[in-house]
Amino acid sequence: MNEMELKYGCNPNQKPARVFMKDGGELPFRVLSGRPGYINLLDAFNGWQLVRELKKATGLPAATSFKHVSPAGAAVGLPLDETMRKIYWVDDMGELSPLASAYARARGADRMSSFGDFISLSDVCDADTARLIKREVSDGVIAPGYEPEALEILKSKKNGNYCVIEIDENYEPDPIERKQVFGVVFEQGRNNLDINKEMLANVVTDNKEIPELAKIDLIISLITLKYTQSNSVCYAKGGQAIGIGAGQQSRVHCTRLAGQKADNWYLRQAPQVLNLQFVDGIKRADRDNAIDVYIGDEYMDVLADGVWEKTFKVKPPVFTKEEKRAWLDGMTEVALGSDAFFPFGDNIERAHKSGVKYIAQPGGSVRDDNVIETCNKYGIAMAFTGIRLFHH
Repeated sequence: MNEMELKYGCNPNQKPARVFMKDGGELPFRVLSGRPGYINLLDAFNGWQLVRELKKATGLPAATSFKHVSPAGAAVGLPLDETMRKIYWVDDMGELSPLASAYARARGADRMSSFGDFISLSDVCDADTARLIKREVSDGVIAPGYEPEALEILKSKKNGNYCVIEIDENYEPDPIERKQVFGVVFEQGRNNLDINKEMLANVVTDNKEIPELAKIDLIISLITLKYTQSNSVCYAKGGQAIGIGAGQQSRVHCTRLAGQKADNWYLRQAPQVLNLQFVDGIKRADRDNAIDVYIGDEYMDVLADGVWEKTFKVKPPVFTKEEKRAWLDGMTEVALGSDAFFPFGDNIERAHKSGVKYIAQPGGSVRDDNVIETCNKYGIAMAFTGIRLFHH
C-alpha cells in the first residue's frame, strides 16, 4: 500500500487528507488496529526517530510520549526504584521489563502533558509494556513489532479502536525532505546528525568533570531536543527527561517552563506527596491533577473545605513554599540541554535552582563569557557542542 486516506487533517474542516509515497513505493508502516489521524502520524514518525536514536546512542530500550508533535517525556529502560514505581503508578505491577520501565519513565515524568499521548517504542512491544499502556489514556502506539500477547492486549483497548502501528525498522527516508507552506515548496537535507558523547568533549567551564551517567543524560536531552518544537530546552536525570520546555519564543521562558516541570517531578517524590490518601475509586487523571494542584501555588483549589473531601480521605496539610524549597534543594546531578545557545546567564541562574550540574549547548552567543561565568559561580560543567538543533 502506498497511500492511506485519513479522516481529516489537523482539524475536522481540513479535508481531504491522506498520507502517501511520492515515489510510488510502499508505505513504511502497517496499521494493525484502529485508525490513525493526521496528528497521530506526525507524533508517531517523530517519536519513532527519537527512540530509534536513543537506542542507538545508549544501547538501551527507549520510549517516548508525544503530544502535538513534541515529546512530553523520553527515557531509556533503566530499572525503577521503589519511589519511581510509586510516582509512576506502577508499584502494583511487579517487576517490569526494560521496555516497560522506559515507557513508565517517559509517561510518568510529566503525566499532565502525557495524557492522551502517542507512544513510540524502540523495541518489539512485550506484554509488560502493553499492560502498562492499556491502563493509561492514550491515542496509540508505534513499534517495530508486537509479541502476540501484547498485540491482543492492545487490540482490546478502546473497544478495539486503539491505534496500533508497526513500523519497518529498516526503512530509511530520502536524504532530502520537502514540505509545502502556502503553496511554496521548502526543501532541505534531513537532519541526520549523529548525537553521541564526542559532542561533549569541548568543556568550556572551570569544572571539566562530566561523569558517564551525566553524559548519558545529556545525550538523552539532546536527542529529545532534536525532535522538539523550538525553542526548546530539556532537563534530564537518571536516564530520562524530567522537564521539557518546547515552542517558546524566549529561551529563558523555555528554561523556566522546563525547570518547573522538573521541579514538579521531584516534588512528587516528597513524603508529603507520597503519603497523600486518595478516596477509593478516584480516576488516574483526577489523581494526577490533584497532585499537580497540591504541589503548585493554587493548592487551596484542592484543600478548601467542601472540596478536599472529593479527592482525599484525610485533609492533607499545606505543602508550604519553605518546605518545597527545602525539598528541592536536595535535587542534584541534573543535566540540561538546549537546542540553541543560551544568550544570557539568567538561564543558568534558573537552571541552578533545579539542581542542574551539567549542561550541553551549542555556544556562539556574544555573551558566552557571561554564561560561562555564571556556570563557574555554581560549579556547573558546560560543554559547547557547536551544533544547533532547531526543529519546526
